[in-house]
Amino acid sequence: MTNTFSGTLMTMPEASTQLDETDKAIVRLTQAGLPLVSRPYESIARQVGISSEELVSRLKTLQDVGVIRRIAAVPNHYALGYRGNGMTVWDVPDEQVQELGQKVGDLAFVSHCYQRPRFMPDWPYNLFAMVHARDRDEAMKLVVQIAELLGEANRGHDVLFSTRILKKTGVRLPF
Repeated sequence: MTNTFSGTLMTMPEASTQLDETDKAIVRLTQAGLPLVSRPYESIARQVGISSEELVSRLKTLQDVGVIRRIAAVPNHYALGYRGNGMTVWDVPDEQVQELGQKVGDLAFVSHCYQRPRFMPDWPYNLFAMVHARDRDEAMKLVVQIAELLGEANRGHDVLFSTRILKKTGVRLPF
C-alpha cells in the first residue's frame, strides 16, 4: 500500500467491492478523464442513463470505498512555466514519517507526498515529496523550506529533477 499525505489516504479497495453495470459504465467513461464540456457530470450522467445527482453520489461512493482514488486536474507543469520540478527524497525516522509527511504534503508547493520503502544501504529515503518551481534555483529554496520544517528529523535528502514529461496515465480497466 502507498501512503499519501496530501489529501486522503490512498487505499486499495476491498476485494469484496462489487461494481454493478452502472458503476462499470461510470468508471469506463471517466478513467481517461472527464469530458471537456461545460457540464461534464451531466454529459456522463446522460450517457449512463442516470441523473447528474446520482452520478455524483455514485462517484463519491466509489471514492469512499477506494475504487476511485481521486478526481483532480492533472496540469502540465512545463506548459504553465514550471520547469524546476523535482522529487525530493528524505530520510526521516520511520516512527515520524506519517506526521512529517502530513506537514510536508500540506505545503502549497508540494503536489504529492508519500512514504516509500527504503532500500538499504544505497537508498535510505522513506519520504518523497514532489515540488514545482519556475526553475531549479527556486526549487532548491523550496527544498530548504522542507528541510527547515523537518528540522532534526531530516537525516539526509536529495532532489531528483525532472528532465522530461512522461505521459501520465492511470490504470485503464477493460469493462
